Amino acid sequence: MIEQLIEWVNSVILAIGYPGIMLFMFLESTMVPIPSEIIMPFAGYLVAQGKLSFWLIAVLSGVASLLGSWLSYAIGYYGGIPVIKKWGKYALLDESRLKWTEKWFRHYGVWTIFVSRFIPVVRHLISLPAGIGKMKLWKFSILTFLGALIWNTFLLYLGFVLGANYLIIHKYSQMLDWVVLALIAIAVVYYVWHVASLMKKKK
Repeated sequence: MIEQLIEWVNSVILAIGYPGIMLFMFLESTMVPIPSEIIMPFAGYLVAQGKLSFWLIAVLSGVASLLGSWLSYAIGYYGGIPVIKKWGKYALLDESRLKWTEKWFRHYGVWTIFVSRFIPVVRHLISLPAGIGKMKLWKFSILTFLGALIWNTFLLYLGFVLGANYLIIHKYSQMLDWVVLALIAIAVVYYVWHVASLMKKKK
């Protein structure tokens, strides 16, 4: 299934170039499960072949990520959890994932918007709780664009350097995803334990 997704993404980018990259990066930021790790490295590979412009892709992908995040933000702002209950299944999103992301957002503040662009799972969902929490749009936009620009450019550069071996990035990014998620889980458990300990002491 992943191989078919990669082939499809690559074929679209080859066919329409920059608009294809923007389309997929837009979708990636609207909770559609298309990893940036299979989009940007391939774009970097095409840059290495002289078919596309490095900095143009970097900027356009950042803009596309922001536009997709705006859509998710608007869904959270105007619809919130009721919308997720009704339509979330079509984006492989359930209420439990959203609630988990909401807790992350509340605990770690608005800078999570920036940092989340580098964190698997969280980066696809964080715009929703930002909207639900009525975060100021200008602040959300700046942090989202900067985080997306840095992450997208990093993946683009790796694809440029690795050339035809760009698929290695996807392979190792999956391993990194699990490591990061494990660290997040440990951090959450520690946080809950710490809060529970403080509450016991107060009693």
